[in-house]
Amino acid sequence: MTKIELFNRDGRISGFAVSGHSGYGEAGSDIVCAAVSAAVQFAECVINDVLGNHAHTKVNADEPRITLTLPARCDDEDAVQHVLTGFMLTMCTLRDNYPDYIEVMEV
Repeated sequence: MTKIELFNRDGRISGFAVSGHSGYGEAGSDIVCAAVSAAVQFAECVINDVLGNHAHTKVNADEPRITLTLPARCDDEDAVQHVLTGFMLTMCTLRDNYPDYIEVMEV
C-alpha cells in the first residue's frame, strides 16, 4: 500500500511524505504508483522550478520513501499552498478510486 502523509502546521500544508508500493500491478506497469509518482514530481517541479522556492526533497530508495518539506516561508506562499492543495485533492481522489492501494493521512 502507498501511504501519503500530508504535514499540516497551523493550517499550512508544510510538505508531504509518500512511502511504499501500491501493489496494484507489477513493478513498471502499476498505474496507481505511476499516478502518485507523476503527482509528486509535478508538485516538486512547480514549487521549486516554476515558483523558485527551495523545498527540501529527500529520497530514500531503500524504503522507498520521498519527503518534501517547505521552508518556513515561501516567496509565493499562496501559489505554493494551491499546488499542495491540488496535490492533496489528487491523492484523495486516487484513494477514493483505489481504496485498497492508497492511504492518505494528515499529520
